[in-house]
Amino acid sequence: MDSTEQPHPTQGSPSRIVAVLNRHAPFLGPELVVLAAILLGLALPQKLTIGPTWLLPAVEGVLLLGLAIATPHPKVRHSPLRRRFAIALIGLVSAVNAVSLGLLSHYLLHGGKESGRPLIFSGVALWGTNVLLFALWYFELDRGGPIARTLGDERAPDFMFVQMADAARFSPPDWKPKLVDYLYTSFTNATAFSPTDTMPLTSAAKWLMASQALISLTTVVLIVARAVNILA
Repeated sequence: MDSTEQPHPTQGSPSRIVAVLNRHAPFLGPELVVLAAILLGLALPQKLTIGPTWLLPAVEGVLLLGLAIATPHPKVRHSPLRRRFAIALIGLVSAVNAVSLGLLSHYLLHGGKESGRPLIFSGVALWGTNVLLFALWYFELDRGGPIARTLGDERAPDFMFVQMADAARFSPPDWKPKLVDYLYTSFTNATAFSPTDTMPLTSAAKWLMASQALISLTTVVLIVARAVNILA
């Protein structure tokens, strides 16, 4: 073996493992979120899906697997093409979820009591899926996306986080929002039906947050109304 191919003395050490995870974290986290959304889709009954229950999640899973395999490659990791592919995948999962929400609304309004409880549980699953998907939309939108933020080539922020309002008090000088910040923003927007501590700054961010609040409010109202109907 050539000397240039000898393993580094610290290869496999905890610090090296942490460094590898940190390098891939901007991409691994979102891929896990997409996987969670796909798995929630598998829990839906046949009547809320297009075709067999497994078909669309299987297609989405194959696309996600291809993205995960290609991501570690240096030429792919920071490629604009990778971001477009990731956005297309999120858009596909969002479209499938939107169709399921439409079908759920129909059955909640016109279905009988015998199928009410499974539909309510499906509504909860779809609500959770929307929280995950909108978190990814925020993650991909803000400052030009994760690649731009990682490389320090970001544009003006789309969201105003608390840490940005008073960086000297609430965050280190080089603080940047992570995936968990967007997940929290998505969750609070879906539960409060409006922004809480994170404010949208651009038109795109405002439209996204307004759309999520409307979808969440509609889903919750339908679920509550159906639950009251069943209990009555």
